[in-house]
Amino acid sequence: MKDIHTADLTAALDKVLRRVSEGADRVPGVVAMVTDRESDIYSGATGARRLDGVPMTEDTVFAIFSTTKAIAGTTALQCVEEGLLDLDAPAKEYAPAIGKLQLLEGFDTNGQPRLRAPKTDVTTRQLMLHTGGFGYDFFNEMYKRMAEEHGQPSVVSGTRAALETPLLFDPGTKWEYGTNIDWVGQVVEGIRGKRLGEVMRERVFDPLGMDEIAFTRSDAMKGRTATIHARGADGSLAPMDGFALPDNPEVDMGGHGLYGTVPEYMKFIRMWLNDGNGPNGRVLKPETVEWAVQGALVPPQKVTMLPGVIPSLSNDAEFFPGVGKDWSYTFMVNTEEAPTGRPAGAIGWAGLANSFYWIDRAAGVGGYWATQILPFGDPTSFGGFLDFETAVYDTIRNS
Repeated sequence: MKDIHTADLTAALDKVLRRVSEGADRVPGVVAMVTDRESDIYSGATGARRLDGVPMTEDTVFAIFSTTKAIAGTTALQCVEEGLLDLDAPAKEYAPAIGKLQLLEGFDTNGQPRLRAPKTDVTTRQLMLHTGGFGYDFFNEMYKRMAEEHGQPSVVSGTRAALETPLLFDPGTKWEYGTNIDWVGQVVEGIRGKRLGEVMRERVFDPLGMDEIAFTRSDAMKGRTATIHARGADGSLAPMDGFALPDNPEVDMGGHGLYGTVPEYMKFIRMWLNDGNGPNGRVLKPETVEWAVQGALVPPQKVTMLPGVIPSLSNDAEFFPGVGKDWSYTFMVNTEEAPTGRPAGAIGWAGLANSFYWIDRAAGVGGYWATQILPFGDPTSFGGFLDFETAVYDTIRNS
């Protein structure tokens, strides 16, 4: 990567953070960082952990929601490297419970679910690519109805019942974003004979020196955790003091369950920028990284807009409308240059409470933007992240 004028970068990114933390539609607080292959090159924090409360700091702990997915995917890729996981074998060979699930075709005239057996077994490859047949109740009307009328638990409860939901379509027939990576975590647990959090600690966090990241927070982490806020229709913010991911969950949810700080996640981003290598050892082989970041959907599978069917949890949301997108193991890949300057082939994703990251392996740069706001797709936070990323690429071009 060409040298970035860090003073110019700091000035540009500080300006973005100031802008989103002011005015009636401000975010309560944000931590945002940028790294190159060697180290962090920008770190900023503004606002408060809880509206008008303790100031936001770099070491604030966030519920990182779906930015957990890439870490769970990494533990599965390690199993592939060791010959322990066949991505195209039925996932039930490793996680037997998935083989017992039925497919939800709809509801009968009495409102009861119409269920049948899926035509094929779901594979771990399909799970990693979000073509396995699962969804989320905040993005899918049938799951929403199952929750409202039949007691299907929310996935954020961290319960096994929330995981063992019916499929929405036959595996491999389409792309739909959902609880697939939670099941990848169950596959990894079946292979390793340990809880997913233990596997992550031994095989990802320790090699990368990632300390303050876990499914269950330490007391110190609890004391620095940001509160999730609800954005009202009028743009106002209200702390959601009773809403949080559970500590000591029944299931370590590989799709969304981690708490962590942004500096810790930057270490994970650097691993992908460095072909799988970390400061305390290799996490993935370079050849694994190379194929894992390639888009792998096949028509008619395609990444689609996420429809916000529970408005309190998500708006309609899409990265870069009109720009080609694919899915890899397990990231979104844009197949064309994005308006921010993110090139084709870069990877990234997001978390429900409006956290976002990207990894540009060609330029050797990546970043993470963390807020704690619902619903997903918050205009101020999401727009701020896009401005943040744009400012990074503008600085690179002008350096």
